[in-house]
Amino acid sequence: MRTVLVASDKFKGSLGAPGVCAAVGRGLTAHRPDLRVVRMPIADGGDGTLDAAVGAGYARREVVVTGPTGERLAAAFAWHAGTATAVVEMAQASGLEKLPGGIPAPLAATTYGTGELVRAALDAGARRIILGVGGSASTDGGLGFLEALGALAVNRRGRALGRGGGALADLGRLDFTTLDARLATCEVILATDVDNPLLGPRGAAAVYGPQKGASPTDVAALEDGLRHYADAVHRACGSSPDVSEAPGAGAAGGLGFAALAVLEATTRPGVEVVLELVGFADALARLREGDLVITGEGSLDAQTLSGKAPAGVARAALARGLPVAAVCGRRTLTAGELEGLGITRAYALTELEQDLQKSIRNADALLGTLGHRIAEDWFPAA
Repeated sequence: MRTVLVASDKFKGSLGAPGVCAAVGRGLTAHRPDLRVVRMPIADGGDGTLDAAVGAGYARREVVVTGPTGERLAAAFAWHAGTATAVVEMAQASGLEKLPGGIPAPLAATTYGTGELVRAALDAGARRIILGVGGSASTDGGLGFLEALGALAVNRRGRALGRGGGALADLGRLDFTTLDARLATCEVILATDVDNPLLGPRGAAAVYGPQKGASPTDVAALEDGLRHYADAVHRACGSSPDVSEAPGAGAAGGLGFAALAVLEATTRPGVEVVLELVGFADALARLREGDLVITGEGSLDAQTLSGKAPAGVARAALARGLPVAAVCGRRTLTAGELEGLGITRAYALTELEQDLQKSIRNADALLGTLGHRIAEDWFPAA
């Protein structure tokens, strides 16, 4: 019996990774019922990381937290009691998709809710927390996140500091001695594919602020606030080194900086963490000659080359000499670029439906058709 391992990321705005894997698997077995299909939803450390963990057997724990602009909302983290490991996806609490009405709040959005998720994980007994960042609505340097974990921040007049990146310039004093004591014995892993520093032309405000609705004036204000905040964090941490220039410090509007500087987190590539989490290496090891790996994401483009989920899947499969096909909504990568990743062929929804909105709405059915086509190409009937 031939085996196909379907390890795909989400099609953002259309279909989650579990749905993508299921649709492709359905198409494969429609043509070849004898195929053994292993479905493995994955992610790159951003939104979708929670789904990947739950798909790998983690329990989903529901929590009510503070949303990016202060509203209360339902969120979740993934929990594995056997290893005392929690997976916290910041997009669950502080993501762009959690903004009420989708209205950007570049100066006011906070990461406080993500800190509440981490606190809930500590309450569950977590000794290891994987913090997946991506899709952030905030550029507050992770200060809201730290406040939810017990940090104290006051303005220049000695009063409580407002939330959001727009308030950072008014920061008067920080105190980390009040942080949740359980953090001292908890390993924190920052899962991200972003290597930007906190400040400067490649920093959190300059690069990602506009994606969150920040105007040029807002970007300048956020940059000044983050610089002032970074100095305050350095002073509050005493002799600890300044990590504002560290790769990943600019992730998630500076939440990466907070995790690195204050929680002493370890940074790892998001896709590497997720593939380890879901047991991808073990699944690959069970494949044999004649088997196939299928990966995918909404858009195979230049960003894919810089460490997105399909690149990680293809690299691992290539190392074991296994062929890889990919599914996507659209692709701009050339055949040569795909081959460089280890992907033999990509199948795009645009081959079936060129109208973008129809493609998004009908992704489930279209992916089933692509799965059928892959089975025809790779496993022709005898």
